[in-house]
Amino acid sequence: MKKFLTIAILLISAHTYSQDWSKQLAETAMTIWKDSFLLEGDKAPKWRYDQGVILKGIEGIWNATGDGKYFSYIQRSMDYYVKDDGTIKGYKHDEFNIDHVNNGKLLLLLYRVTGKEKYKKAADLLRGQLKDHPRTSEGGFWHKKIYPNQMWLDGLYMGQPFYAEYAMLFHEDEAFNDITRQFVLMEKHARDSKTGLLYHGWDESKEQKWADKTTGLSPNVWGRALGWYGMAMVDALDYFPAKHPGRDSIVAILNRFAKAIVNVQDAKSGLWYDVVNKPKEPKNYFEASASSMLVYTLAKGVRKGYLPASYLKNAQKGYTGILKHFIKVENGETDLHGTVAVSGLGGNPYRDGSFDYYMSEPVIVNDPKGVGAFINAAVEMEMVPKLSTGNGKTLLLDYYFNNEWKKDATGTDIRWHYTLQDKSNSGFTMLGDVFNSYGVKTTPLESAPTATNLKAADIYLIVDPDTEKETAKPNFIEQKDITAIKNWVRSGGVLVLLGNDVGNAEFKHFNQLAKEFGVQFTEDSKNRVEKDQFEQGAIIVPEGHSIFKSATKLYIKELSSLQVQSPAVTVLRNGNVNMMAVANYGKGTVFMLGDPWLYNEYVDGRKLPADFDNYKAATDLVQWLIKQVPKKK
Repeated sequence: MKKFLTIAILLISAHTYSQDWSKQLAETAMTIWKDSFLLEGDKAPKWRYDQGVILKGIEGIWNATGDGKYFSYIQRSMDYYVKDDGTIKGYKHDEFNIDHVNNGKLLLLLYRVTGKEKYKKAADLLRGQLKDHPRTSEGGFWHKKIYPNQMWLDGLYMGQPFYAEYAMLFHEDEAFNDITRQFVLMEKHARDSKTGLLYHGWDESKEQKWADKTTGLSPNVWGRALGWYGMAMVDALDYFPAKHPGRDSIVAILNRFAKAIVNVQDAKSGLWYDVVNKPKEPKNYFEASASSMLVYTLAKGVRKGYLPASYLKNAQKGYTGILKHFIKVENGETDLHGTVAVSGLGGNPYRDGSFDYYMSEPVIVNDPKGVGAFINAAVEMEMVPKLSTGNGKTLLLDYYFNNEWKKDATGTDIRWHYTLQDKSNSGFTMLGDVFNSYGVKTTPLESAPTATNLKAADIYLIVDPDTEKETAKPNFIEQKDITAIKNWVRSGGVLVLLGNDVGNAEFKHFNQLAKEFGVQFTEDSKNRVEKDQFEQGAIIVPEGHSIFKSATKLYIKELSSLQVQSPAVTVLRNGNVNMMAVANYGKGTVFMLGDPWLYNEYVDGRKLPADFDNYKAATDLVQWLIKQVPKKK
């Protein structure tokens, strides 16, 4: 896969990645819909699924930049609807509209980041809808109460990623069986055995005029419906337990799906038609939202390892076609052209699913679901040039010496404090995202380091080992651990040791490890910061620094200073205080700093003034660490 990615990236035109198209169209969206979601023809903003598509794309930009303005926009947009008691303005439970569940993904994001109870209560309302939602005889969710017995492809996107994330967060393990069922049923009933494509919807009663009396299917394969289904799979898989059998089932469906959709991708433009199974019909046309969704599906599927790397070339060709045919910059504003406004099946006024019906829908500029789909696709594609940097490499994050637990909203004990799952201030999710954006796989190590389990790692990060104050029975670093780590580093491993200041770290055993590499964490607390006097924690990076190529102003507060001797060398000082050190040890490298530093609070852009470069510092450090990994023969 690494070889393919390297070659494929060289083939991409410079124009494709010369601009951050995701940010440009996001700026347009944030200008059109400043603080609420009002569409043309609406008398007032409504709780609508298409807003959620845009906001998920903007969440992706936030993860990729650490710019807090994107998170603020998401929060402002949801706060327009979510009241302090957790009720949602304009939401009606008894309508059983699965579209209305889509925005729940943003509610879960806000809850995970801020911890505010109102967001959980609002998400609980949507989870409650799924519990009561009408179903087919086999357990598939109806699309809406007013469309009895109908399952639609887009309903999978509206409901299942939220359902999966909620189930993961609140330990509803059985829910993953139900989520798997939705994808399996949709493929079972809506897939054409000859082409492998899925029709827009399936009607169990087979009474709708749009439905074939034998199959219950519309004869036209709508491109955007395919896109919704593809996005649903790659997004829901983010939250599946690694060993749940449904994961393999959905990955298998995704692979069959990918094979089918690339067969109907236009060879010249790289785009997909509005009705993909009738490309030669004179009225048919290339459609922006479908093309964006399918590019997103293929690109994310490859990045996550669900799909073979060969599909990246299809994503690249589609993305290039989107930029050429649909993205236009006029008077400094970036717009998306060529998106169908609304399409569906049944209802009142009646929609028959015919080819003429699909062609009758107006094509407009900056339709929100198309804008959202493109932003999501652009975020994925803008990662592509970086993926080969760390592709095939693995970061192990220690969960053994740092082993803190707390009770969540369900009363269940969960890990927290410098973990990959924790999106609150104390977590390492954004740092994990930076590693992932460079192609590095991130995984926790919940046991003591050994020669066997370290063999799978290229980079091993130990942060803030526990004291008795933090954990009832802390796992201290013992001599056997030191021996295993030393031998691994000597053989080419890249070790990162992040400590803490006095009173907040275990020093005795941690220093026994650090001593092997020429460093002692001093039991002190430098760069003390009073309340929000952030400048007290400022560190200016010297020009031409060996690690920090883009970051010039760092924020590091209340850290342990370092005593440094050979083989370590100091790589960053603040006055006469040693802040960071690096040691070359055998074929390996060790980076040391007396603070956890790059946790969410100080890289996600929500707290620090904009002139601090901690997110840039995280990207600089990640790139540097990857470069320290010896090349494998």
